[in-house]
Amino acid sequence: MLVLLPPSETKSDGGKGAPLDLGELSLPKLTATREVLVNALVELAADAEASSLALGLSAGQSDEIARNAALWTSATRPALERYTGVLFDALDAKSFTRAQKAKALTRLAVGSALFGVVRAGDPIPAYRLSGGSKLPGMGTLQSVWKPELTSALEAEADGLVVDLRSGTYQQLGPVPGAVIATVLTEKPDGSRSVVSHFNKHHKGLLARALVVSRAEPSDVKGVARVAAKAGLRVEIASERELIILT
Repeated sequence: MLVLLPPSETKSDGGKGAPLDLGELSLPKLTATREVLVNALVELAADAEASSLALGLSAGQSDEIARNAALWTSATRPALERYTGVLFDALDAKSFTRAQKAKALTRLAVGSALFGVVRAGDPIPAYRLSGGSKLPGMGTLQSVWKPELTSALEAEADGLVVDLRSGTYQQLGPVPGAVIATVLTEKPDGSRSVVSHFNKHHKGLLARALVVSRAEPSDVKGVARVAAKAGLRVEIASERELIILT
């Protein structure tokens, strides 16, 4: 089973790993595109105004440009430690036992505008690039990644794929046949809507459940059983969609 997580805009600083070596990352078929994008971001970082415009940064986010400038030289840390925020707080990887951490390294991967997808243990630097960004001289990131990311993910997956990426990152490399999770907040009148915070939090809880469970789901029903056992309120919408209610 492969569980695909969305990335986060926020990322932890520093790290103890050696500088970025694209040859050390999973899905090696993506190496050439990764190199093109890393070099493009480093070059773009030399122009603060152009960087801010392309990356959608505010005046107070110059540190993000500095991160991109140092992509080839800054320290790395495992992807599961690099990404932060609501979803990763709910995943709570720091509390995993040794056995659970080992399982997380085989089951979890994170979508990335810069790297396509990285496995949980892949050593990466801090960076800033969003799925909806458009770098000067390039098309959309969807046009950059879609021709090769889907096939790379299909080759990487062994069994069921649970795709928890947001729509923007799913579009970078769709996985046909993957199970997706839709998180809906139910109001007192029975109406349902998507609320960003709860969406991220409950996807984090589902990812955690899929790591700590001894089960090996092969379809949406199996994923639903794991989620329910973890205390999540779920409904099966179709053979490819699980609804989580908050």
